Amino acid sequence: MRLLVVNPNTSAGVTARIDAAAQAMALPGDRFVTVSAAFGPSLIVTDADAQEATHGVLAAITRHREPLDGIVLASFGDTGAAQVRAAWPGLPVMGIAEAAFADMAEIGGPFAIVTFAPEVIASLVARATMHGLGEALVRVAAPAEPLHHDPAEVADVLSAQLRALCDECAGQGARCIVMGGGPLAGLASQLAPHCPVPVIDGTQSAVARLRAMMAAARAV
Repeated sequence: MRLLVVNPNTSAGVTARIDAAAQAMALPGDRFVTVSAAFGPSLIVTDADAQEATHGVLAAITRHREPLDGIVLASFGDTGAAQVRAAWPGLPVMGIAEAAFADMAEIGGPFAIVTFAPEVIASLVARATMHGLGEALVRVAAPAEPLHHDPAEVADVLSAQLRALCDECAGQGARCIVMGGGPLAGLASQLAPHCPVPVIDGTQSAVARLRAMMAAARAV
């Protein structure tokens, strides 16, 4: 399976985290290439950020010359998904929020999103609502302080706080926890052994779902 994994942010450190999470899902013969958006914000917070990032995503995919079986968009806004699908109609495209919410729906019941900064809470609530999951959302939980760290460092610097937030959300009735945001790629596997409910990593969910889609297509 040949995938292009695009970080719609331009943070090289976040891209490296996303790549590590994706590569952990690779099977023999797979080739996953992870790139940042060609240009745009280092962290997507506002609608204007997302619009700029979409153009950067499209440019990054255009620059990729190797054959592909699918594309992963590794921001929780699924940034540029509609535009990428329109531009490359023959390729399966999976956003990490889309994939994570699909996993959550299979588990069923109420869920929570744990993220890295209060600045992004509103956009994550909106994303869940857009997917028709607003009523099932127990909480979007984030550390109280605004983001002071490089987005690439938040998973390490805030890991203890994020673990505590996962426990709180489980105690409030969440049957699973979705890690909200590309900067948290790969963290779910570290938190899962300490959390009483499943913890979902959107990047890894997207890879798994693309693999299943391709297997189903081959079986037809």
